[in-house]
Amino acid sequence: MKILNRKFYERDTLKVARELLGKKLVRQINGFEFSGMIAETEAYCGREDSACHAHRGKTPRNAVMFGKPGHAYVYFTYGMHYMLNLVTEEEENPCAVLIRAILPLTGIGEMEARRKKKGAELTNGPAKLCQALSIDKSLNGLDLTMGHELWVEDYRKIPSKAIITTPRIGIDYAKTKDCEALWRFILKKDDLQGVSGR
Repeated sequence: MKILNRKFYERDTLKVARELLGKKLVRQINGFEFSGMIAETEAYCGREDSACHAHRGKTPRNAVMFGKPGHAYVYFTYGMHYMLNLVTEEEENPCAVLIRAILPLTGIGEMEARRKKKGAELTNGPAKLCQALSIDKSLNGLDLTMGHELWVEDYRKIPSKAIITTPRIGIDYAKTKDCEALWRFILKKDDLQGVSGR
């Protein structure tokens, strides 16, 4: 087990978003671990990015983004869903990577019980994976480098040819250039064979 350190997160957000693919997201509850391989991410790049929560400045909601890299930024949206982001770059430069999907590895039965779903629908969306792993606002601001409750480990090295880049999803409110930026990173389905913990 090698937990990603702060230096991993304090780099360029697009690089971090791409390199998070193939890493293992681990959630620990009462000594029991759930995990999944990160299969989809989106980069949000500070004040200049009109799709970013920090675009208009610091608020109580987004304050974690302005802090040290390597912390969890968890927010509540649509009155029902939690989303997990990992803070990147230097302090006061509010950037983060949204974890959009994971491929379950361990604790799958417990994830299914929480989601009341099985198969592809289990963790193939940002709100779905948060529900499956019991990620909520209690983890907002958590230091991911400490290996307590929630962290990210090295797992698989993903070649560039196995990655698809597309525009981000659900940001129609953003400026055209930001809507069109290829800042969503997805593992090709062919590269997911043989990874599942089933």
